[in-house]
Amino acid sequence: MGCHGGFLLEESVRRAWYNPEAILKNAGLRSGMVFVDIGCGDGFFSMLAAETVVEAGKVYAVDADGLAIEKLKRKAKEQGLKNVHATTGAAEEKVFCSQCADVVFYSMVLHDFKDPVKVLRNAKQMLKLTGKLVNLDWKKMLMAFGPPIQIRFSEQNAQTLIEKAGFTLESVKDAGRYHYIITAKP
Repeated sequence: MGCHGGFLLEESVRRAWYNPEAILKNAGLRSGMVFVDIGCGDGFFSMLAAETVVEAGKVYAVDADGLAIEKLKRKAKEQGLKNVHATTGAAEEKVFCSQCADVVFYSMVLHDFKDPVKVLRNAKQMLKLTGKLVNLDWKKMLMAFGPPIQIRFSEQNAQTLIEKAGFTLESVKDAGRYHYIITAKP
């Protein structure tokens, strides 16, 4: 279970909304790559990515919630995944490496950052020239769950922020009924 915006997301609920493995596959993630999960929570996507990139690859993960990071570290250890490097901190202050990442990933968190453009610019520093930014986020529509509609970014708002950070948009698609996914290149 992960906590997003004050509510809990169970794996079965996420899987009913979208196919996480397909999202990672469509991002081009494969063995030996470097995956960066910004605002990772307790590591739902970090763990899936670690299994995909295997020991030849790396997963870097950051979240402001120290308890979530501890849970992620515990899960990685229990599953014998030594390629997960998780840390507690503000995404605005975290750059894991320079041009090392194949995929920088955001899952339903871009609206949570104090300075989303700075967070996106940090992603640009970390991405290889051939890398990809992936933003999976809530559609800006009324629903009985998820963050309040007033803090959600519409697809257009998210695109504008991503472009402002210096990215070139690749695609904007639906990711199930409640989410959209934006991919961009540095």
